[in-house]
Amino acid sequence: MSDAPLTKDPADAAPLAEDLVVLDSVNKHFGALHVLQDINLTIKRGEVVVVIGPSGSGKSTLCRAINRLETIDDGTITIDEKPLPAEGRELARLRADVGMVFQAFNLFAHKTVLQNVTLGPVKVRGVAKDEAEAKARQLLDRVGVGNQADKYPAQLSGGQQQRVAIARALAMEPKVMLFDEPTSALDPEMINEVLEVMQQLAQEGMTMVVVTHEMGFARSAANRVVFMADGRIVEEAEPHQFFDNPRSDRAKDFLSKILQH
Repeated sequence: MSDAPLTKDPADAAPLAEDLVVLDSVNKHFGALHVLQDINLTIKRGEVVVVIGPSGSGKSTLCRAINRLETIDDGTITIDEKPLPAEGRELARLRADVGMVFQAFNLFAHKTVLQNVTLGPVKVRGVAKDEAEAKARQLLDRVGVGNQADKYPAQLSGGQQQRVAIARALAMEPKVMLFDEPTSALDPEMINEVLEVMQQLAQEGMTMVVVTHEMGFARSAANRVVFMADGRIVEEAEPHQFFDNPRSDRAKDFLSKILQH
């Protein structure tokens, strides 16, 4: 993988608000289940926030609410000081600013790798096709799959497909990247190749919200760990503090179970 930065030079931009994503008193129910309970969370520009917790704690719902794949019942979510739009063009524009990488790779099976990565910039951003292709090839090189550009997703390994999905999200030049358990569908030997790309992005200052079970990544790449249980944020702290000295019994219990393995 090349060491060239995956993102634009922040020095080129005008001064920007420090707080990029702000969730204020966010609640969400699925029927009688209260999956997000009064969530308050602020993610600063350039910050890597890793969200961990037991299954069913609301982590993925939180991640999906940030780009409105899940609606919320009350509270507010703002991105770059703008509230999340309800629907229509404004929502499509917002989603272009919020890259999302899922557990399932969600690539278009009937399109080549290159076509998968250029589709968004051409259709949503209005980038010229040749310019989009040049940028896509650059990004595919940087995530280590440049030689796969003309193949179809089914011809790639899971790890390669997930790296293509990351390149596809980056091609939109998003302000923030959301990762919802991006390695949980991968074979163990493929997990590291995806985490390496994510580590590189983190080092280059990409704002990232990562829901993951990969505690090594949380320790080494996060600026902050957010621990969720039962729909609430129970604890948030810097990684060394959280892993070495968790404050809540709930977090201690969770860590004792997972760190023994």
